[in-house]
Amino acid sequence: MRFYIPTDVYVEKNCVKNHEKDILACGKKALIVTGKHSAKNNGSLDEVLEILKNGKVPYGIFDEVEENPSVETVARAAQMGKTFAADFIIGIGGGSPIDAAKAIALLIANPKETEEILYTPKKLDALPLVAIPTTCGTGTEATPASVLTNRKGGFKKSIAHKIFPKLSLVDGKYLAFASKELIVNTAVDALAHLVESYLNSQSNVYNRMFPEYGLKCWEQNKEALLSNSPINENLYENLMLASTLAGMSIAHTSTAVPHGMSYDLTYNFNVPHGKAVGYFLAAYMEVCEKAVPKDVRTILDLLKLKDVAAFAEMVKALIGTYELPRATVEKFATRMCGNSSKLKLSPCELSKENVWEIYEKSLILL
Repeated sequence: MRFYIPTDVYVEKNCVKNHEKDILACGKKALIVTGKHSAKNNGSLDEVLEILKNGKVPYGIFDEVEENPSVETVARAAQMGKTFAADFIIGIGGGSPIDAAKAIALLIANPKETEEILYTPKKLDALPLVAIPTTCGTGTEATPASVLTNRKGGFKKSIAHKIFPKLSLVDGKYLAFASKELIVNTAVDALAHLVESYLNSQSNVYNRMFPEYGLKCWEQNKEALLSNSPINENLYENLMLASTLAGMSIAHTSTAVPHGMSYDLTYNFNVPHGKAVGYFLAAYMEVCEKAVPKDVRTILDLLKLKDVAAFAEMVKALIGTYELPRATVEKFATRMCGNSSKLKLSPCELSKENVWEIYEKSLILL
């Protein structure tokens, strides 16, 4: 049994301004990693720049991180950071910029290595990273994972290195600038982290504290997420808390089968990650229910749902359905059957028939 998370995490209003000294203590030259628009629109970038300017800390900005960041983008940003001689990284945004920032921190700290090292297991240090999430889904501010798209290899998966942020500052106010659709999609991703962490071969009495608390928080947002109305600002902090707890959950167990299945949808069809993983959750729970019924029952009780069918209806109401040709899904299922790193995390052994059952029940086959 192991319990470990080295990140200094704060979840509170005006978090960035409250921890100005903690940010400035991370280094002397900062590379800010973010996307093109959101950090500018929601004010998070301006808050960080004000702190760096007040502290007379030189900075560079790399604002070209795309959704599902690529190895090529990470390599370009790392080159910028090396040229600038950055000694710490600030990742601002959703999972994409912060995941990219982790990989960038690794490459800058190891200038003799190329991007090929990202998928090569090797003990390497990374620059200190400050994570400032502005969406309520990935929980990457509390995990060591960095998921990148490898266009050359034709796949999307986590890099081979564990890189925890040094400092994570989580403030719900940034959600005021996110669309309802984005909030829903990312919240479904957080739900997936909580479910996959609980229904997991690495789950134990210690690390279950996180998904149990996280599921309670997530349930408090359920009605608002399902409604046609905008999210009430009173829920922003709770949405972010649920997301961070979900990140802490998978930091101890990793994600499981639904995440493994989701990557083909994201990589090949640009399906938003939260939706892509959400499609597979109910069927995964149904398969697990045969082996660990008490665990599935606990999840349903924490979400105040009658059964897995009610869970499936809830997720369908949030993200809808997705259609694919049967032949395409068969290829994905075959590939998934060879994904031992995800399959071994199921709380029960999954046969090829089980894998196909999850696909068949999760997608509309044409």
